[in-house]
Amino acid sequence: MDAVQLYGLKNCSTCVKAMKWLEQQQVKFEFTDYRDHPVAAAQLHKWADELGGWEKLVNRASMTWRNLPEDRKTASTAQQWQDLIAEFPTLIKRPVTVAQHGSVSVGFSEKKYSELFI
Repeated sequence: MDAVQLYGLKNCSTCVKAMKWLEQQQVKFEFTDYRDHPVAAAQLHKWADELGGWEKLVNRASMTWRNLPEDRKTASTAQQWQDLIAEFPTLIKRPVTVAQHGSVSVGFSEKKYSELFI
């Protein structure tokens, strides 16, 4: 079985919880910090499509989003979203989980991960 791909920030408490949960359940995973290794535009588009839109990929509750000038919060095209995320990678909800079968999910809860992996 291939490892689950986990994307996030190494110091994010939610990402740390997700990694600990995966370790406890003995689910193999690989972690990529997208601040150190920016996510390719094609991958971002794929995630947005899988999730049902860019709005589902971007964390509008984050401090990064709240601190953006209002005119930067009006992205409406894929290119505008991509440019915004390229400039502010912390806007991506965390963690992004790509399961072995290719499905994409964002965020972490024990219930969600139990449904995905157990």
